[in-house]
Amino acid sequence: MTKTPEELYKLRKEAFVSNLAGGTIGEINLVTAIAPISYILFAVLQSQLRFFSSYGPVQLILDFILNCGAILLATTIYAYQPLLLNILVLSPAVLIYLTSSPPPKVSKPKNVGKESEKSQDPLPKKAFITVYRGTMMVITCIAILAVDFHVFPRKFAKVENWGTSLMDLGVGSFVFSSGVVSARTVVKQYLSPTSSSVSFARRMKTAMRSSLPLLILGFVRLAMVKGVEYAEHVTEYGVHWNFFFTLGLLPPFVALLQSIPTGKRNPTVVYVVLSLFVAAGYQIALKTTGLEEYVLIGDRHKYGLLGMNKEGASSFAGYLAIFLAGMATGTYVLPRDKEGKLLKTMLGWAGFWILAFWISTEYYGFGIGVSRRLANLSYVFWVAAFNSSQLVAFYLVEKLLLPKRQSGAADEKEAYKFNVPRVLEAFNRNGLPVFLVANLLTGLVNVSVKTLDVGRVAAMGILTAYMVVITAFALILDYKNLSIKL
Repeated sequence: MTKTPEELYKLRKEAFVSNLAGGTIGEINLVTAIAPISYILFAVLQSQLRFFSSYGPVQLILDFILNCGAILLATTIYAYQPLLLNILVLSPAVLIYLTSSPPPKVSKPKNVGKESEKSQDPLPKKAFITVYRGTMMVITCIAILAVDFHVFPRKFAKVENWGTSLMDLGVGSFVFSSGVVSARTVVKQYLSPTSSSVSFARRMKTAMRSSLPLLILGFVRLAMVKGVEYAEHVTEYGVHWNFFFTLGLLPPFVALLQSIPTGKRNPTVVYVVLSLFVAAGYQIALKTTGLEEYVLIGDRHKYGLLGMNKEGASSFAGYLAIFLAGMATGTYVLPRDKEGKLLKTMLGWAGFWILAFWISTEYYGFGIGVSRRLANLSYVFWVAAFNSSQLVAFYLVEKLLLPKRQSGAADEKEAYKFNVPRVLEAFNRNGLPVFLVANLLTGLVNVSVKTLDVGRVAAMGILTAYMVVITAFALILDYKNLSIKL
């Protein structure tokens, strides 16, 4: 039977994102290095010239170019020359830093800081965390549409079975960063000497309240994809499963693990142990029960609905381990650094995850290949190692290049505002709504345009316009002081 042009194009789309092998971790690190390097240029412009303090159209355009445009270029036109792009962005930062002097600091009365120290928030907003999460969201939004164009190299698209790619890392990083901020309640409870343990019923009720909107979004996306016969990569999550289902199921399972009594033990250690326990237990199950073989090559129709979504159901354990690793990271990056030991702690845990990844993948260690499809042990360690290292990079930029003021709550908020690009603040503030809009726009573009037949120039035009719309949406919400919680 002859297929229609629409059916043939759908098959081309599915083939375009299937059976890919990815690239090297070194390539991925070079491409993603543009994010902290762009923050370096922002920091130098801000600290030396106060360029973004008076925010107008020129500042907005440069903000967008630095924090969205540079990442778009790194993942498309400069994908095979990432070092060149990094040098092009870093060079003006070095030049400005060496040829200009920062404005003189305004001294504050000594008693102001002493009076306000007691009222300082134990969990202050930190610029480097906002920049990290905002950047992660920008990369995610770019990749989910760019992957449908030839201008986005296939080495960055999701790998079929074994290997590493930018988009594989992006999925795990989204989950990890969500874990980082979800640790706030854990830290608050740990820091409060009078806090009592939360009952399991109350914890689960809160978790289900967080899960419900995400699960609804998952079903809405499922209905839309099936309704318009959208091209699908079934081996990514399964026939019906999608990323929103994974996100929606995380809170109740985390609540279940949090019911394990831990007393007043160090929460960082507790959540690292939980992450390792889940990841290692899942890896053992993959290797000893035939689960790995079934997920990769088994009959999808063997176990009904569960088998049809074998990738999503199986990989959930790995994403749960990643979320717990993110929570562990949040327990030490979110609190106020009263003793000045944060950098040492961050370096220590980043080193731990890097070592764990090396041991899990090294031939003379366990020799476990990385698989995003399985979300196996080495994938969990890779995501944790990358994200904890990225946090170190952003922290160092803020610490070394931007002023730090600690003379009161008002001054601290002023410093935070000074140190954060407004575009990244907007992306971070309403991350999930922005991600939802990006998904809707991605679907709209794919339904309206045959992306596989679009040339490089037109593709860059579409991607730039797409990011302008998403950025405008995020900035409008931020300007109107709206935080949409889904």
